[in-house]
Amino acid sequence: MTKRNLGVALVTGASSGIGEATAVGLARAGFKVFGTSRRTAAAGQRSFEMLTLDVTSDESVEAVVREVIKRAGRIDLLVNNAGFGVAPAAAEESSLDQARAIFDTNFFGIVRMVRAVVPHMREQRGGRIINIGSVVGFLPMPYMALYSATKHAAAGYSESLDHELRTMGIRVSVVEPAYINTPFDLNLMKPDAPLEVYREVRATVEKRLQEVLVGADGPGVVAEMVVKAAQADHPKIHYAPGLARRMSLMRRFAPASVLDAGVRKDLRLKP
Repeated sequence: MTKRNLGVALVTGASSGIGEATAVGLARAGFKVFGTSRRTAAAGQRSFEMLTLDVTSDESVEAVVREVIKRAGRIDLLVNNAGFGVAPAAAEESSLDQARAIFDTNFFGIVRMVRAVVPHMREQRGGRIINIGSVVGFLPMPYMALYSATKHAAAGYSESLDHELRTMGIRVSVVEPAYINTPFDLNLMKPDAPLEVYREVRATVEKRLQEVLVGADGPGVVAEMVVKAAQADHPKIHYAPGLARRMSLMRRFAPASVLDAGVRKDLRLKP
């Protein structure tokens, strides 16, 4: 049976973890997929092509989009997955330079990709954009304030952008997973201005996160949701895969005091 062609997909941060699983899933579903990585990817047997991309560079973003258009003639789906995490730390333990670096990749990287891709989608009168967010974009996450802020920004940006573009045949969604066991969690940025007053609680939160990640879902649950959103006739703005669905319902319906106590209990923080 011939696999139907669902169009051309561009997936950022596709060298491992959620990005790689998503690129594989989209290729399996019938998309022609271009994945990207900040470092030149090693040659290997993949079901998708890999390109080098730095989402913090306007020139790199524009060059990759031009290359995909040159090779495939169009871009039907953009999945913004590139980003990095921050090791548990108090908000004041990161300098302003570090805060800017986190936002430059996790949020402004999305903005750069959207600005480069949307003109082509407008011209073809259709397209999908799926941004990878997180439950910490709608739930409080103590000792990950800056990372959470980037995910709140991604969610708000996605909601507004969808309203702006839907009359042009372009829809925008944000997929917001909970804890996912991926190599992403092995390369977290450490705070660049650590303070002794937070050392003990920082260690407590880090230990708790490591415990949770051991039994967490793998990246496949996120990839499945992205593939579902990419093919939906009437896509939703928010998708919550796996455990994140229960967390989303808790945010919507639980009293604020219950939610507050639950967050602190889960992270082993004092009341």
